[in-house]
Amino acid sequence: MSATLFFDPVCQQPYDTGTLRRQAMGGTEATVVRVADALEALVVQHNRVEAFGRYRPPEKMPGVTHVVINRDSRALPAVRALYPNARLYLWLHDQLRPGSKRAGWLASTAGLLRELDVTIVCVSNSQRRGVEAALRTMSLEDVVRAHTIYNPIDDTLAPDGSPVDERKLVFFSSPNKGLKYTLDAFRTLRRRMPDLRLVVGNPGYKIRKSVRIDGVEYLGPQPQARMHSEVRTALCTFFPNFVIPETFGLVLAESNAVGTPVLTHDCGAAAEVLGDPSQILPVTGAQRAYEALLSPVSPRWRGGPARLAGSLGLFDAYVERIRLWRSGGRPRVTPDPRFRLTAVAQEWRALLAR
Repeated sequence: MSATLFFDPVCQQPYDTGTLRRQAMGGTEATVVRVADALEALVVQHNRVEAFGRYRPPEKMPGVTHVVINRDSRALPAVRALYPNARLYLWLHDQLRPGSKRAGWLASTAGLLRELDVTIVCVSNSQRRGVEAALRTMSLEDVVRAHTIYNPIDDTLAPDGSPVDERKLVFFSSPNKGLKYTLDAFRTLRRRMPDLRLVVGNPGYKIRKSVRIDGVEYLGPQPQARMHSEVRTALCTFFPNFVIPETFGLVLAESNAVGTPVLTHDCGAAAEVLGDPSQILPVTGAQRAYEALLSPVSPRWRGGPARLAGSLGLFDAYVERIRLWRSGGRPRVTPDPRFRLTAVAQEWRALLAR
């Protein structure tokens, strides 16, 4: 039995290695599977009732020496009771800044974080800066250590020579990460370039009713292999998200890994992960004001405001970049060795060995 265990107290349903292959799966859950499998570690989920190989329901295991808690520090008391001899780690996947809801969760367990000498693992330096700022407000900065270990992509992900359709854009992410704004921007792109189409998929949660827009194809939840095949043949991953900043952004790293550039904003960890200014646009005040005003509005009723905003130039930067990429200026991108599963697993081994 492995002495390392990953504990997920928040997943919506149990998952395992087979789940990743068979069906749509969120980026956090996919990351837990990849890292735990690479380390040959146990995985316990709060809602699992039957064991499946190394994937187990909650039960006492006195031989476990290291436990990595996924996302929520409020699971610390339960984890401590189940694994009393284990060194504890908290793996944060969400934005956490002073005053935020998730910072409140962390603050509610400040005493345990201090008492149990918990180590925090962040998925990017961008995210870690917010976490460390929150720790300072709790007077924990000298007690609780925060480390960055990037999320992994499969070692096998690479360009495969698939033909690129310059008329095709893809959006594969949770719809709350700016899909409504993306659809508005695409309406303008489509008016300026009528042959463009946008293929939309998601990881399988936060399913929302689709609105019919010319040129938009909704695939619904898809396994990652299917999503990767769509991304390979796209001009780019069109991801103008600034609504929920990415703490890492698997969609960014995986797109580049298969040879497809991303068009996104300098928000969250995007610049850190992509490392290429040609794939990144600044977020303007007008864009933020537009989305703040229309955020509660259904995509069905955003067509008029989107047309007006497009006529005023709000989406011109996307039009210019897409036209440039279609006319021979598309950037050449390759897998980033920082995110290879082999490298990420080695960083985890080093951290757990300290």
